[in-house]
Amino acid sequence: MTKHIDFQVDPKQMKHWRVAYDGAVANLYMDVDEKAGLFEGYELKLNSYDLGVDIELADVVQRMRFEHPEVKVVVMRSAKDKVFCAGANIRMLGGAAHAHKVNFCKFTNETRNTFEAALADSGQNYICAIRGACAGGGYELALACNHIMLTDDSTSSVALPEVPLLAVLPGTGGLTRVTDKRKVRRDLADVFCSVEEGVKGKRALKWRLVDEVVANSKFDDAVADRAREFAAASEKPDVAQGIDLKPLTREFHDNGVRYSTVEVDLDRPGRRAVVTITGPEEAAPADMDAFTAQGSDAWMLRCARELDDAILHLRTNEDELGLIEFQTRGAPDRVIAHEALLLDHQGHWLANEVLGLWKRVLKRVDMTSRSLVALIEHGSCFAGVLAELLWAVDRSYMMLEEFDDDDRHLATVAMTPSNFGQYPMGNGLSRLETRFYGQREHMESLRDQIGKHLDAEEAEDLGLVTYAYDDIDWEDEVRLFREERASFSPDAMTGLEANLRFAGPETMETRIFGRLTAWQNWIFQRPNAVGPEGALQRYGSGVRAEYNMQRV
Repeated sequence: MTKHIDFQVDPKQMKHWRVAYDGAVANLYMDVDEKAGLFEGYELKLNSYDLGVDIELADVVQRMRFEHPEVKVVVMRSAKDKVFCAGANIRMLGGAAHAHKVNFCKFTNETRNTFEAALADSGQNYICAIRGACAGGGYELALACNHIMLTDDSTSSVALPEVPLLAVLPGTGGLTRVTDKRKVRRDLADVFCSVEEGVKGKRALKWRLVDEVVANSKFDDAVADRAREFAAASEKPDVAQGIDLKPLTREFHDNGVRYSTVEVDLDRPGRRAVVTITGPEEAAPADMDAFTAQGSDAWMLRCARELDDAILHLRTNEDELGLIEFQTRGAPDRVIAHEALLLDHQGHWLANEVLGLWKRVLKRVDMTSRSLVALIEHGSCFAGVLAELLWAVDRSYMMLEEFDDDDRHLATVAMTPSNFGQYPMGNGLSRLETRFYGQREHMESLRDQIGKHLDAEEAEDLGLVTYAYDDIDWEDEVRLFREERASFSPDAMTGLEANLRFAGPETMETRIFGRLTAWQNWIFQRPNAVGPEGALQRYGSGVRAEYNMQRV
C-alpha cells in the first residue's frame, strides 16, 4: 500500500459518516461505503473501517466543536441493519505494511481520545447507541464514548474477538478502557477477550461492558430520551452560531509543502524534514468579537490546523525521514499577544476551542515516532504556545550571541502562563513539569521568568534548551547531531524516544499508547499474526492458522 494519504476532508464529499443536527443533540451515523476503501483489494463490509473512515470521523468530531458549538450531546449510531461496526477491516490489515498498521492504529487512538475528551474540553457528551453486532474496533468506538446503550435482542452484542480470531490484540485502547475506564473485573475481562461471539444483553450490563440494556422495541425512544436528558443537564453555555473551518491553503511540491503559516522542507538524503512556523504578521485582534470575525483565518487557529496537517503528512507519507526539525521565525511579542487574547477570554467558547486544539496538536507532536529537535535561531519566535515545542522535542540547540552577517533579532525564549499547564501532555503534566520532573523548587523559580525574553545563556542555565552555541561552533555541532541521528537504527530510536518523553505518572492515555507501541512492534511482526500461515492471512479462508507455540 503506497499512495499519498490526505488528512483533509471536504464535508460535502463524505463517504462514510453523516450527521443529523437537532439543536443541542446531534445524531452521528456510521454508514460506511463498502466500495470506498482507501486502497484497492478489500471491501468495507459490515461497517468495517480503514484509515479513510477514521480521517472522516476525525474531521466530523472537530467540525462539531467549531461549526456546531450548540451541540451538547452526540449520539453515535449505525445506519446499517443488524450491525453497529465490525471494527478495523481485516483484509486491509492483512495487506498493509507494518508501518501503515502502526500509523493507522495511532491515528485511530488519537481520534478516539479526541471525542472521549469532548465532554471535559468542549461540553459535548458522546453516547453510543448499539444495535447489532459491535466487535473489535467497533466496540472500541463505543468504549471511547461516555455512555453506552445496547439493544437487548438476539443479534446485538459487544465483543473484542481479536485474540481468538486474529492472533492480535485490540489496537485502539480496548483492553485498557475495559479495565481502567469501565472497571471490568480482570477475570471477566479475560473471558470477554477470549470468546469470538462476544457478550449480549443483561450479561453485558452485569459485567459493566455497557451502561444500559433496552428492549429493541423501546430502544430508539430510550436513546432519544437519554440524549435530551443529558442535554438538559449540561452546563455548556448556549452558543448561537459557530464558525466555518475553511479548507487549508496548501501547496505540495517535490521537496515539501507550503501552508500560510507553516513550511515543510524535505531533505531526503539527510533523512530529515524541517518544519518552519511563521509567527503572526499582524497585531492581535482587539477583542474576541474581532477574533471570531476572522474565524478560521485567525492566526492561532490557522497555525494549529496547518501544523496538525503537516505532522500527519510527515508521519504517514514520509516514513523514511527520521528527524523532524522545528524552527520558527517572527516577532515573539506578537505570538504572546495573540495567545494572550485567548488566555484572557477562556470563558468564550471559541477561545476555549482554539486552546483545546493546540493541546491536541501538541500531543500529536509528542506521539510522533520521529527524532524531534528544535533549532532556536536568530529571528525566531519560540514564545508561549510555540515555546511548547522546545519541551516536546528530544533536544534543542540555540544560537548564542550575534552571528556574523546575521541581522535578525537575537534568539530568545519567552514563557507565558500557558506553559505551566494550559497544554498538558498525555501524562497530565505540563511539558515543563515533565522536563523537570520532581524539581518543584526549580519549577517555582521558572514562574519568575514569565514574560522575560531569555537569551541563549540564560535559557541554557535554566535548562530550557539543551545546548547554546556561538557562531564558531553552531554549524559543526548541528551537522554532527544530524549525522549521528541518521546513523542510528530507526527501531532503537523509536523505542528510546517513547521511553524518555513521558516521565512521571501513568494515565489511561499513556498506558493506551505505551502498550500499543509495545505490542504492535512485536505482535504485528510475528508470523503467528502476519506470516503466510498466520491468522490475519488465513482469516475467512476456512483454513485454521498455524502457530509457533513457543512462549517468548
